[in-house]
Amino acid sequence: MKNTLILMLALFTNLLLAQKMQLNLIPQPAEIQEFAGSFALTRTATIGYVGADAKPVAEMLAEKLNVPTGYTLVAKPARNANLLLSVNTTPNAKLGEEGYTLEASTNGVIISANEVAGLFYGVQTLLQLLPKEIESAKATSVNWNIPAVHITDYPRFGWRGLMLDVSRHFFTKEEVKKYIDDMVRYKYNTFHWHLTDDNGWRIEIKSLPKLTEVGAWRVERHGHFGDRDDVRPDEKSTVGGYYTQDDIREIVKYAAERHVTIVPEIDVPGHSMAALAAYPELSCTDQKVFVDPGTNFADWYDNGTFKMKVENTLNPSDEKVYEFLDKVFTEVAQLFPNPYIHVGGDECYKGYWKEDPGCQALMKQLGTHHVEDLQGYFMGRLEKILATKGKKLLGWDEILEGGLSPGATVMSWRGVKGGIEAAQMGHEVVMTPTTFAYLDYTQGDPTVDPPIYARLRCQKSYSFEPVPDGVDAKYILGGQGNLWTEQVPDQRYAYYMTYPRAWALSEVYWSQKKDKNWDSFSKRMEAHFQRSDVAGKNYSKAVYDPIVTAEKEAGELVLVMASEIPDLDLYYTIDDIMPDNFSPKYSAPVTLPEGPITVRVQAYRNGAPIGHLITLKRQELEERVGW
Repeated sequence: MKNTLILMLALFTNLLLAQKMQLNLIPQPAEIQEFAGSFALTRTATIGYVGADAKPVAEMLAEKLNVPTGYTLVAKPARNANLLLSVNTTPNAKLGEEGYTLEASTNGVIISANEVAGLFYGVQTLLQLLPKEIESAKATSVNWNIPAVHITDYPRFGWRGLMLDVSRHFFTKEEVKKYIDDMVRYKYNTFHWHLTDDNGWRIEIKSLPKLTEVGAWRVERHGHFGDRDDVRPDEKSTVGGYYTQDDIREIVKYAAERHVTIVPEIDVPGHSMAALAAYPELSCTDQKVFVDPGTNFADWYDNGTFKMKVENTLNPSDEKVYEFLDKVFTEVAQLFPNPYIHVGGDECYKGYWKEDPGCQALMKQLGTHHVEDLQGYFMGRLEKILATKGKKLLGWDEILEGGLSPGATVMSWRGVKGGIEAAQMGHEVVMTPTTFAYLDYTQGDPTVDPPIYARLRCQKSYSFEPVPDGVDAKYILGGQGNLWTEQVPDQRYAYYMTYPRAWALSEVYWSQKKDKNWDSFSKRMEAHFQRSDVAGKNYSKAVYDPIVTAEKEAGELVLVMASEIPDLDLYYTIDDIMPDNFSPKYSAPVTLPEGPITVRVQAYRNGAPIGHLITLKRQELEERVGW
């Protein structure tokens, strides 16, 4: 009898563990308790809400459930319902403004929160508890069971963002809404909208109509961004687009309904070629420039410095520039209710300033011999302009150069160094370093994915810690992932580059630090691959591709391999034949023979190939030494 009880207990424990693995929630909640049983959602289920503010969230839930289930559920004010959303009358201090509790039993589901935002995030978790078919765009016949759980959840950081660059590729109003729709499913709450750059000005400014009449359009070009032909004077600019102010208001409202704050970016004083194409008198040289279609307009050097071939910088010594900026930010401030306006400040080339008599006179007036100090002067003027609009200045970490404006917030992108420096000065910081958060970087092997500036694997993104050692956490607002779109020509590819790395970052910014575990996350990530397949949403499977590098030992070339997913087997050949699961299996670094060999590697799982075949010649392996 005793042995039978032990066996039954073991089986029951294994059953609970198996059920836990099926939850597959991203980001991982702060606390989860699992129980036996589940609630079966049927067409007779009821959706209720307590508190008028909860009505929109309840209606969104009904809408989301009705499409894949084929039901006609209706949200109604009620305290007794199978799916109940309730705003706490007595706040739960543990939850804060965005936390929630979710209690699912065989009788139904109750989601409670202090604020409506918490209810909204609780609903996102509820949807993830349902089978993957909940992502379907048409009615599907499955058992809509919700496992019995008790979840208490709240975010680690208040700023959880994604940035979308719409200058280098213009996304329509509906595409922007869709991007917001999908980011909120993973509890992101900030949409950083990169609206202006050298490649297009995307926001209507009524007092400066040429910004969109001229600056929103460029000539048609194809091919790799940065290698395209220069603009010919007789060419017509036909590619581009912009958002009217009515478009902006509509998207801001749409985002707010989903508890997303939109932070607009007007990138100055550099990255202003589109603005100068419209108003060339705002530059130092007053020369005609074109909205850039992706040409090689700068020489970059190994030490990170660069020299512009074409002017793309506003003149900090010209009062007309500040009159221009006042007009721009007056209208921008009226469109975006959040307290921040991002002003860029990055990669500002100062060579034209150095040669300009007006800038030299300003430097003399300021008592400085360093042209870099003009950026500090510019940002100080800009901060005062924003203050008159009731807005706070936010910029990339280059705004530290020449002295940081007193109330500025820094977005640290060149690693975390700028963020550390700003935090130690008492400034608030958003951490978004290239080394972890740049979603435009190649996520798989460069021989497979189109190459760009650098590489960033999903596992690396997941390893990010936004609060560096020795920094007071109160100054770190949170972080975000950034999708620059030089090599992103459409929305499907934007999704391919965003996910799964944005899933990884969502857990970095929402989940508690102690709960991070890559092996756990990778299994949940694969479940979300299946959910994305049902939704028809694109994503990258680069996590299945072998990581192939090399070392040099005693003058010999050594093959070193790894994988992001824990349970993959790597098979390889070096004799010009295709590998399969009967080829040599990698288990330790392999010293390669001399000669013009070609290494081919294929990942396998459970006896079947998965991911891309990686093919590298000896010279390519030599170049990977030290990766």
